[in-house]
Amino acid sequence: MKRNPLFPFLAPARPAFLLAALLAATVSASAAYPGFRSLFNGENLAGWKGNLTLWSVRDGAITGQTTLEKPAKGNTFLVWEGGDVKNFELHARFRLLPNNDKKFANSGIQYRSRIVDPAEWVVAGYQGDMDGDGKYIGMLYEEKVRVTNVEGKTKIDVTGVTTPAEELSAAIHIGEWNEYVIIADGNHLQHFVNGKLTADVTDLDEAHAAKSGVLALQLHVGLPMTVQFRDIQLKTLP
Repeated sequence: MKRNPLFPFLAPARPAFLLAALLAATVSASAAYPGFRSLFNGENLAGWKGNLTLWSVRDGAITGQTTLEKPAKGNTFLVWEGGDVKNFELHARFRLLPNNDKKFANSGIQYRSRIVDPAEWVVAGYQGDMDGDGKYIGMLYEEKVRVTNVEGKTKIDVTGVTTPAEELSAAIHIGEWNEYVIIADGNHLQHFVNGKLTADVTDLDEAHAAKSGVLALQLHVGLPMTVQFRDIQLKTLP
């Protein structure tokens, strides 16, 4: 997507979260750790729906792939069929693989989102952004919804100071597996990548701030690419 930093990189991870992040790295694809449930069985796409010419399971991971012969017409999504998510903590591992031109994929994790075109599996809403070059990884983006309001600003309150760009860059494993954590609690939204807090915002726009919606994985339109997800774990918060 053409990005406008609606929700910019924003503060150091909380100690309680760091322990959870370390535990998540040891969880298998088929079993959730205490308090969480697994959303992916590691074998097939049971519980997920999308364009199955572009999505499959490969090497125990949900895999989205486009090629010159099978391109995406637009950003397309694999949607979890387990119902809307509201307040939650989500852990997932992901990797973005380079194509033959050594260019990396662009993807994201949608949450509290809505399906706007069922025929093409188009989803709009909050997104935990990611890209293989690490430029946008961890950013809170909003797919096909707000860019700015009429005054050129958004009603967002920065509630913390995020991990410095240099420290975050050093923590990212380009082309390898990384962990993404999203915590949505009311209008407070946080993203962590490999234990580093990359977005910490409060959405004060009552008219547009999503309270609940679908969970989905993105495969971006454009150059041929491959994205993979595994160890997807969800915990519902009060």
